[in-house]
Amino acid sequence: MITCATEHKAVLDAAAHVRSSGMGDVTVLPVDGMGRISQDELEDAMTERTVLVSVMAANNEIGTMHDLRAVGRIATKYGALFHTDAAQAAGRVPLDVRDMHIDMMSISAHKMYGPKGIGALYVRTGVRRRLRPVQFGGGQEGGMRPGTLNVPAIVGFGRAALIAKCEMEGENSRFARWTARMRRAFEAAGGRVNGDPSKRLPHNVSVTFPGIDGKAVINSVSDAIAISAGSACTTQTVEPSHVLLALGLSEEDAHASIRIGVGRFNTDGQVDLAIRVITEAVKELRGLRGESA
Repeated sequence: MITCATEHKAVLDAAAHVRSSGMGDVTVLPVDGMGRISQDELEDAMTERTVLVSVMAANNEIGTMHDLRAVGRIATKYGALFHTDAAQAAGRVPLDVRDMHIDMMSISAHKMYGPKGIGALYVRTGVRRRLRPVQFGGGQEGGMRPGTLNVPAIVGFGRAALIAKCEMEGENSRFARWTARMRRAFEAAGGRVNGDPSKRLPHNVSVTFPGIDGKAVINSVSDAIAISAGSACTTQTVEPSHVLLALGLSEEDAHASIRIGVGRFNTDGQVDLAIRVITEAVKELRGLRGESA
């Protein structure tokens, strides 16, 4: 199995289980300072024993989008299956499983304003015979995953996907305008934006304020806005983000980072508020450390 260092823990922990249980070898590709894998390194890692390549469509912390078409072509060239974790990208950016040579794609409803607790795995025709279930009992999902189907959640998922398809273009234009304003303001305040500057999710901003405790920024603005230090799935951990460390950030700078996401129900006024309270918090925290603004 081949994956990359900035994958979600859902993939990295599964890969670690593959390795620790002796089911197979795992290659974890590094990323550059923007969070991108090297196509040359991916191809060098491919062998006749490679059965699966799993590379996420877009990173949940820094917003960097991978070149799925290029990854898919390489996987196909060597006869490996290509899976992509598209939870962050589906409903946000266009995805074409045929053009991108995607064999399997996992998506989640709540990332596109659907119900929580419902997801889907796209499986290309002809690939299913190569898959084996990990749970048994009942004949649901063609024998691949037992359990009574959650019909209301499935219907809600489908409706959310339809709305996302219709609203995507307009939303992305608005989100890109907002996040560009945020990036300019935060850079003017001494911040460093993380992730690819152009090939990125339009609604995501990850920024590092060197020397400033990210949690202190979050605490300072918590009465006005909701932001996070990293992935919501790892908020209970005190370790620095594995994604930011993979970019080459020091532990200190990783702890000095915050992540902001804008969404369908935000307004221009709320974006202005977020910019103001975050930059004021950074200025105040610098003042407490005796630094100039």
